[in-house]
Amino acid sequence: MPDAGTGLALETPQASAPVFQRLVVIGAGLIGSSIARIAHERGRPGGDLAAEVVVSDSSPAVLTRVAALGFADRIEADPARAVQGADCVMLCAPVGAFAGIAAAIAPHLQPGTIVTDTGSTKVSVIRDVAPLLPPGVRFVPGHPMAGTEYSGPDAGFTTLFQGRWCLLSPLPDTDPAALEQVSELWRRMGAMVECMDPAHHDRVVAVVSHLPHLIAFTICGTADGLAQDAKGDPSRAEVLKFAAAGFRDFTRIAASDPVMWRDVFLNNREALLEMLARFMEDAQIMAGAVRRGDGAYIEASILNGRRIRQGLIELQQA
Repeated sequence: MPDAGTGLALETPQASAPVFQRLVVIGAGLIGSSIARIAHERGRPGGDLAAEVVVSDSSPAVLTRVAALGFADRIEADPARAVQGADCVMLCAPVGAFAGIAAAIAPHLQPGTIVTDTGSTKVSVIRDVAPLLPPGVRFVPGHPMAGTEYSGPDAGFTTLFQGRWCLLSPLPDTDPAALEQVSELWRRMGAMVECMDPAHHDRVVAVVSHLPHLIAFTICGTADGLAQDAKGDPSRAEVLKFAAAGFRDFTRIAASDPVMWRDVFLNNREALLEMLARFMEDAQIMAGAVRRGDGAYIEASILNGRRIRQGLIELQQA
């Protein structure tokens, strides 16, 4: 079947056969635990994702919890041991850890193994991982555009990727068959798949994902600073106590994993700063309209926001 973005006619694995025999998930946070849950649940007799699911994580407490939750066939603290005999390794840790993980597992990957990932940056992932992989190992960078503000192995669930996009950023020398296998894995997990140039990917997600998180983290700090500086003024001290629905909704994502987002911001620095600068320019224009009492501009901006939100709803991405 033709692959989105390549135009190549690629062979799709038979629906009755698992896409992979041994799928190794490194990092059991929200994304990794969701992938493992889906694959483990559907990997039982008659399953179509993976015949065996192996989970590895750097945290002993996380691995203990994975064992208790029971969504892995095998648990390995050592990623080098985890990847032995695997035909697919999926990196689901924070992107800042990818170089260290790749260095640890590279000597233990068998020829033909597919290495893929779920990182929110692609240029940095390719920079950190691709040079370390031995010849014969196939690399398919990826990013599922799905998530919640929760983290850890308890946060995962089997419908996380239903109707969501997974963006794949193949390299010029990525094996088309490997690209199709990874695409099929995501399709079977309910995702829609599209290929995107790594640098373009990073600019797109900078505005639709990374910038909103940066703003949410920052506005929480602004509100907290206002409360801390109240100095006896009850109206200021109550800014958090009586937070309105708009503030609560907007800052929901501020509960997200701090290590993951620290790594995202640092590894997509240029694109994020570019989008932040554009946002600040637009915010200054809106501030000017408020200052001048330009009701027409304010109303037009609000209507434009409503239009964009309605578009998300119609695309079933809201």
